[in-house]
Amino acid sequence: MDGQRDGAVVGEAPDDLARRVAAAMYERDAAAQALGIDVLEVSEARATLTMRIRPDMLNGHAIAHGGIVFALAVTAFAYACNSRNEPTVALQCSISFSRPGRGGELLTARAEERTRTRRTSTYDITVTGEDGEIVALFRGTGYRRDGTYL
Repeated sequence: MDGQRDGAVVGEAPDDLARRVAAAMYERDAAAQALGIDVLEVSEARATLTMRIRPDMLNGHAIAHGGIVFALAVTAFAYACNSRNEPTVALQCSISFSRPGRGGELLTARAEERTRTRRTSTYDITVTGEDGEIVALFRGTGYRRDGTYL
């Protein structure tokens, strides 16, 4: 395409490309949409997403199911690590819970790149509650595949 390289418009700012990739991803992201995850902000190697804890997301202890919190964190990871228009999939992920998410609470996940090599990258994601307290700390390692997302 004229004026484009690897899905990016020549001279396009990295953050603008990140936002275009995020919009294309979200359009196809049935899981994020079903969970009510909103993409608040995406820039190069960073993303901020939110999700409100619904009654159907609570476990037998009447707190947010850990898998639901993990889903928010891994989704933030995905939007951050794909922000350069390089298809990246999870290679390894771990999460540590600090406090429970509560019914009706809006959780925020902030993802930030920590390391990057030719094929792998590591991201830290902090999930916080409405009170600003840390709900969970997530670390993900991504593996870059060949090609482009756009």
